[in-house]
Order: sequence, then structure tokens, then C-alpha cells
Amino acid sequence: MRAAKAVVTRFSTPTFSGFLRFRELSSSTCGDETSRETSETTYVKSMLPKKFSNQAHRSIANLRDPSNISRRYSSLCSNNTISDVKHKCLGTIPGFVKIWEVGPRDGLQNEKEIVPTAVKVELIKMLVSSGLHIVEATSFVSPKWVPQLADAKDVIQAIQNVQGARFPVLAPNLKGFEAAVAAGAKEVAVFASASESFSRSNINCSIEDSLARYREVALAAQKLSIPVRGYVSCVVGCPEEGAVPPSKVAYVAKELLSMGCMEISLGDTIGVGTPGTVVRMLEEVVSVVPKERLAVHFHDTYGQALSNILVSLQMGISTVDSSVSGLGGCPYAKSATGNVATEDVVYMLDGLGVKTNVDLRKLILAGNFISKHLGRPSSSKAAIALSKTMINVSKL
Repeated sequence: MRAAKAVVTRFSTPTFSGFLRFRELSSSTCGDETSRETSETTYVKSMLPKKFSNQAHRSIANLRDPSNISRRYSSLCSNNTISDVKHKCLGTIPGFVKIWEVGPRDGLQNEKEIVPTAVKVELIKMLVSSGLHIVEATSFVSPKWVPQLADAKDVIQAIQNVQGARFPVLAPNLKGFEAAVAAGAKEVAVFASASESFSRSNINCSIEDSLARYREVALAAQKLSIPVRGYVSCVVGCPEEGAVPPSKVAYVAKELLSMGCMEISLGDTIGVGTPGTVVRMLEEVVSVVPKERLAVHFHDTYGQALSNILVSLQMGISTVDSSVSGLGGCPYAKSATGNVATEDVVYMLDGLGVKTNVDLRKLILAGNFISKHLGRPSSSKAAIALSKTMINVSKL
């Protein structure tokens, strides 16, 4: 204990790195945990102005516990206070939000360099380990169009024994559906568009032809009791047509629901939506599709994704699509940047007291894993800001 106290004089400012160095030294001089914690508190108190010294112990406790990182800076807010804020300022938002992780499929599909199958499988396992119970794994589309996902069969077979999550796959037509089922897929998704031009450029057919194609998939899936999810792209804007009327979005969503899709995901493919345009679109769609059957899928091209998610929650939507590390884009929408980052969504929801059952620390590790492999930083602002803190805390 005396030796540990003497070490305090080596540090002139209350830096985090100074605390880490002190902890290393105190670990070697203090025999038991209680003595070491007392020494650490002494260090922090000695470095802080006296009026803050009574907060020293709490500061150290916060540094040691990264489990609720998003609340570190709102520690003075009780759960009741957070509930009051939600009620007064945000309206009635869900107490639980289901995160539909699309990183391994939508996130990686546009990567030019082929990601090894083993890396994709490891990413999926890490995402499941973080608490994500739905991970869209791959797509059974022609390798000619999306070469990155040519290993769809291998990916699905490699995760057959992974427990605790669902692994839906994209099936663009009946042939893709049959290949997915043969590989072991237990859940599929189909992809329609609210824009005629985008439908032709993306899936090479009209909206009506695509819906006819998906009715075949839905019918085959029903016979095998396989759930089908429906996507609607370009729900706010199209790279070719500009603004998309909400009535067109509602029409396509209603058609997908009528053919048996258990959930409809509304995608702002090029990320042009704002809370104003999103609210108008949702008002039209919820008039024909129950909000409990809807999900939202936002790209963050203009930095509006989190705002759009928040207004969607206020309107009663409780399922959010997102992509770890903000991965993604669209091969047929060059202006589209990444999906909203799952880390950013979870950070926001944690701060609102909304449950997701996702461990943010493990999620960030998964994002860092795939970002490192891709050779670029994460696109998640929360992950970037918190990664250094987590590295330092891991040393405590």
C-alpha cells in the first residue's frame, strides 16, 4: 500500500493513460484486490480538484465496467428519468426493438475483393455471440451478378450448427429459393421495388413481373412452412426517378403482405429520406399493412438514418434493419453509401432505455473484426469513439 501511494507522485495530470500506468504498478505492489482498489481511488482523488474527489470511486467503477457504455455519460439519469423523457419528448416508442442484422449479406455484397468464406462464417458467429438473434447470412443470387456471394451454399452449411439465431437468406426467384432450401436455409427474403426504373435495373423486370415471381416463391415456401420476408426498396427516393410517391410504396408492401410475407422491410436504398419524408411514407404504408408487420431499413448517405429510425419508432415500428460497422451499399445505386451501423443503433437505443438484448462491446469487436479484414476503419461513429476506451478498459 505504501509503495502504491508513492507511485502517485509520478503523474502530474489525471489522464486515463496515467491511471492505466498506475494500475499496472499498483497491481505489483498491492497484494489483494481491496488494497489495490483503495490505491486506485487514492490516485484519482489526488489528481482531481477537491470538489470532485467524492466522485473518484464512482469514476473508477465506471472505467472498470464497460457493459453499459452508452449510459456512462448519462449516469445521473435514473430509469424513471429516461422513461419520462421518452414519454414527454419522444411519444410512445417500443420498450424492445428487434435488430435484423444484414451485414453478412447486404453489407458485404458490394465488396470488390472477395471475402473468404471462413471470414464470413466467423463474422456471423461473432454477431450471434453479441446477442443478435437474426443475422441475414447470404443471398442465393446468380454469382454472375453478385460474385461476392457465390459461396452462399458453403456459408449456410457452415453455420448449420450455430445455435441461438435465425439465418434468413435472400432468394430472388424460385430457382434461388430451391437452391437455398437444398443448402439448408430455413427462412428466405424476396426483394421488390417501389420504383419501376430501379426494379428493371436491379432485378431486370417490372414491378408487376417481380411480384408475380415472388408469389411463386411464397407459394413454394408455404408448402414447406418456410417464413418469407419481403423487402421494398426505394421507399423514399430512386436514383433514376427521384422522389417516390408513398402510395407506390404502400401498394408494393400490401402485395407482399397478401402473398404471405410475414414481415415487410421498407428500405431507403439511397439514403435520401428525412424524418419528414419518412413519416409521410409510413403514414401511407401503415394504412394498409399493420405496423407490427413492418421493419425499416435505412442507409446513412446523408446522415439521416438514426433520425429516421427514431421517428419510425415513434410511429410504432419495432424492427430495425442495420449492418455491423455500417457495411453496405447497392451495386445498382452508386450514390448509396453504407447501411446504418448496428453499433450506432444499439448505442442510441441503450441510451433511450430500449432493450435489444445486444452486448455492445461484443458487437463492436465483431465490427472491428470485419473492418480489419477489409482494410479500412469502421463506419460506425459509436464503434470508433468507443473502441479505444474498450481497449483501455480491457487492461483494467
